[in-house]
Amino acid sequence: MKKILYIAITSILISCSSNKNDFDATGTFEAVETIIPAEASGIIKELNVEEGNNLKEGQVVGYIDTIQLKLKKEQLLAQIKATLSRKPDAKTQLDVYREELKQAKIDQQRMQNLVKADAATRKQLDDANSKVSVIQKQITALQTSLNISTTGIDDETQTLKVQISQIDDQLAKSKIVNKVNGTVLTKYAETGEMATNGKPLYKIADLSSIILRVYVTGDQLPQIKTNQKVKVFTDAAKDTYKEHEGIIEWISDKAEFTPKTIQTKEERANLVYAVKIRVKNDGYLKIGMYGEIKF
Repeated sequence: MKKILYIAITSILISCSSNKNDFDATGTFEAVETIIPAEASGIIKELNVEEGNNLKEGQVVGYIDTIQLKLKKEQLLAQIKATLSRKPDAKTQLDVYREELKQAKIDQQRMQNLVKADAATRKQLDDANSKVSVIQKQITALQTSLNISTTGIDDETQTLKVQISQIDDQLAKSKIVNKVNGTVLTKYAETGEMATNGKPLYKIADLSSIILRVYVTGDQLPQIKTNQKVKVFTDAAKDTYKEHEGIIEWISDKAEFTPKTIQTKEERANLVYAVKIRVKNDGYLKIGMYGEIKF
């Protein structure tokens, strides 16, 4: 049984080897590579990333020193507290005048009754009316003044609150958060180094599926279409190939000159079309690896 199995496998490998020149197109594997940058400036306190690590989107992998930001936030909070302490107590100040107005109106009513009874002069009533009018104007003026003062203080504190929101945003960005699911390809920074806003920290790519970019000639275009399944071959043992299934997900609508490193089925043509084939990665496929396809 083992002998029969060995003969069968040998036959398959020989078959693959004999068909090595029958591929329709050749290209290299690639993936969408994302460089994760620092979003704050400061000393990197922690960076739990190593090449080959598999990371999830939204995973916190480190942080940048935030002491100065926290101190600045505490300073702004103290400024807000001090500013609000200057806010006038409108109710207390207005209550004094309102009480005076209440008493003045009582005197006004009393004086009107006395005038009707010829027990007081017209001038005394005019004085009572004038006092009510003056107090009402004082209340209006004080109310306007208090509103202006309150509004000014509120505007001042609002400016400080905006600065605090900016610091909160910077504090959030001091956390190093991974942006995409994938495998770390290259690490550019280490714990203890100085980070500046925009400095690359590491490069990551999703390798669960990978793209084979090949080029086909114009006479091959009628043989392919998007979502078409194709056979993808990569080098295995000597003169043998490992086979994967791929799906054509993009065909260029613009012709271009054949890249020097790409060989097509026929002799090199002047113009070819780029094709992207997505292949599910079993861990064997690597960026930059050569692959061949058969339609």
